[in-house]
Amino acid sequence: MKRLLIILSLFMLTGVSLFAQQEDNDNGNEKIRDKMSQYIQERLSLSKSEAEKFSPVFLRYFRDWRTTLRESKGEPVLLRQQKIVDLRVRYRDQFKQIIGEKRSNEVFDHQQRFIQGIKDLQRERLEKNGGDRPRKFR
Repeated sequence: MKRLLIILSLFMLTGVSLFAQQEDNDNGNEKIRDKMSQYIQERLSLSKSEAEKFSPVFLRYFRDWRTTLRESKGEPVLLRQQKIVDLRVRYRDQFKQIIGEKRSNEVFDHQQRFIQGIKDLQRERLEKNGGDRPRKFR
């Protein structure tokens, strides 16, 4: 009986630990998502009313985009890219209703530039630190 309680306790503690790590990761994703949304809105020169309508749609897109990337992680690159293209086509129509056709096409270009900017910053920091990655202690 004691063994069973110990095993159950270990499973519970592991689950709590994983949940806490997921929450920390979600907070990081929220910050990135919010910065990306702000960046795109500034680049598209959205009016206040356009931004109010655009933001919730973009947040749904970002969530679906992250989920698609996560779920297709082990799949061939072309299949993953096709899923992303399908997602973008679906959301492009929603963006088009809010900000017009021309700017709805630009949303994804600005998203790519933002992502590339983050990658460049990470690379610069890595080079600045002499190629040493910070280590996580567990």
